[in-house]
Amino acid sequence: MRFAAVDLGASGGRVMVGDPARGPDLTEVHRFPNRPVEVAGTLYWDILALYREVREGLRAAGPVDAAGIDSWAVDYGLLGEDGALLGNPVHYRDRRTEHVIGEVLAKIPASELYAATGIQFLPFNTVFQLAADRRAADAARIVLIPDLLTYWLTGELGTERTNASTTALLDPRTGGWATGVAARAGLDVGGFPPLRSPGERAGTTDPELGSVPVYAVGSHDTASAVAAIPATTDRFGYISSGTWSLVGVELTAPVLTEESRKAGFTNELGVDGTVRYLRNVTGLWLLQECQRVWGVPEVAPLLRAAAELPRRSIVDVNDPRFLPPGDMPGRIAACCRETGQPVPRDPAEFTRCVLDSLAEAYRRALADAVRLSGKEIDVVHVVGGGARNALLCRLTARACGLPVLAGPVEATALGNVLVQARAHGALTGGLDTLRARIARASPPRRYDPR
Repeated sequence: MRFAAVDLGASGGRVMVGDPARGPDLTEVHRFPNRPVEVAGTLYWDILALYREVREGLRAAGPVDAAGIDSWAVDYGLLGEDGALLGNPVHYRDRRTEHVIGEVLAKIPASELYAATGIQFLPFNTVFQLAADRRAADAARIVLIPDLLTYWLTGELGTERTNASTTALLDPRTGGWATGVAARAGLDVGGFPPLRSPGERAGTTDPELGSVPVYAVGSHDTASAVAAIPATTDRFGYISSGTWSLVGVELTAPVLTEESRKAGFTNELGVDGTVRYLRNVTGLWLLQECQRVWGVPEVAPLLRAAAELPRRSIVDVNDPRFLPPGDMPGRIAACCRETGQPVPRDPAEFTRCVLDSLAEAYRRALADAVRLSGKEIDVVHVVGGGARNALLCRLTARACGLPVLAGPVEATALGNVLVQARAHGALTGGLDTLRARIARASPPRRYDPR
């Protein structure tokens, strides 16, 4: 059987096809850029271009037995009474929430918001975006990005839970909306379509695309990535490493303490009712932005040169100054000067600074996750694009003092396909069974602390 995974990231998307009953290998059939557009000072996603590319990708996939969509979190589209889109979704890196965060927290303090929803305080949380969105009051529906694309493919509306849990409007204990919190914030969660879980059928594509079943998957891309971790024990930490890095442990229940909130941890729902207890860490975005400024598209020469250098400077990768696009090398240099550290002098030194800083941020996040949750770990799994960065994996193993198991690189698309295949009857078993299948078929690469 063949399953198509539509996997959308902040900088690009792709459609991949696989049959997980035969093995973990996936075939990329279509890749496309995701270019935001700034209009009159507001940064938007070009959602119609993305939808066009999704359709082209599904056509390129040929006959498939099912499809599923995952994407980044927190952003959404607004629909009118007639189901039409009221405007392009706003990009999470837009600054529109800056003036409303204080207003929302005056209505419901951060400690109470966290105790009810377990979501890390970030300026682009959906709760703040909706409070800043003047169009929201006129909308009939609020539809998260993967659910919006699924709606256009199938005509069926729904809200998948793993992505809904990132909004800071869902109760991670019940899996239902935190209606009391929303009301206190002046928001109505009734605008979201009915909730659905990974594995539920979300509809059927139109005949032009073959009337293919579409399943809800872990539609937050990290939920799909964590589902595909090739773990052979539950004593693992994970790093889903890409533009962002999501660093944490998998739990059976959320951690909603005030200490957890102050430590910057979030409780997002995963596949099969799990909880992804994690900290968002700015990831390879820093290096990607440096490469853009330098005009150096290939990362391999930078990594080779950086591997020959010693550790010299560490910056806080979660410093808000690193969030927007722009002169990233200049901002890194300024941070080093402010903290009295050597300022990188060339691209190789900047690269080494970024990777050492990421490894240190990973170490701190995993140590805090273990301390706050009580979940002991023996190994760190790195999945996503960062799994192919051997220098980052070595530095992470050294920083954490634990073995790092790297791969699969395509964990998000693989997790997407696994959930589809199980829902369609091609696979059986829980997450442990699916993960064991991946570990046997494609063992990850091991990096030891020494």
